[in-house]
Amino acid sequence: MTTPEPQSSSPQSPEPVSKDRVYRSPAGLAGGVLLLALALWLGIDAVVAGEGRTPWVALAALLFLVPLVAAYTVRPAVLSNDDRLRVRNPFRVITLPWGQVASFRSGYSNEVFTEAGDKYQLWSIPVSLRGRKKAARQEARRAAGGGRGGVLGGFGGFGGAGAADVGGAAADGPVRAETDKIMDELRETLEARKPANTSQGEVSVRWAYEVMAPAAVGAVLLAVLLATG
Repeated sequence: MTTPEPQSSSPQSPEPVSKDRVYRSPAGLAGGVLLLALALWLGIDAVVAGEGRTPWVALAALLFLVPLVAAYTVRPAVLSNDDRLRVRNPFRVITLPWGQVASFRSGYSNEVFTEAGDKYQLWSIPVSLRGRKKAARQEARRAAGGGRGGVLGGFGGFGGAGAADVGGAAADGPVRAETDKIMDELRETLEARKPANTSQGEVSVRWAYEVMAPAAVGAVLLAVLLATG
């Protein structure tokens, strides 16, 4: 963000800001929406039809559970543009100018490291071991098909669609899992934008009190109601 300059007789239009590329987990979103719908359905039913302390317990449970479910499923996202990487995790929002990003690591989770040595997990880009195994099998089949195509001219020796598919896939590079492709794209952006003047700045971390506060209040109310019931 730039500081406003003094007004002049010939005002200039602000520089365009690159649009964010948003990376989220479709499975997490779908699961979160279903869990939230189920929790609201059961909770509202208990509030409306319940007797005695049941409505109050249901309200406290909703106040506790809904923010947590939303935080771990619907909220996480990674937003990337030409100037910075913004990581929205369940309880924190981390803003990382590209100049402060040191590297990315993909193991059993996807993580970003800063120049200061801090590590942040990318919650919305989960590692799929199943996806990696599937990509490895596809790559192996493609390699085997390519070998046969060189001798027989494609499946059945006629140089048909199978040979064209193998050639097209080979031109696109090795088969990769979807989340690994996303990490490759982030690494390419880091390499291209790290030296840019607009990519410099300080790392900022903001705690998501809008999630933590209602969940804490709900937990306290639920504990009190259960203890005194």
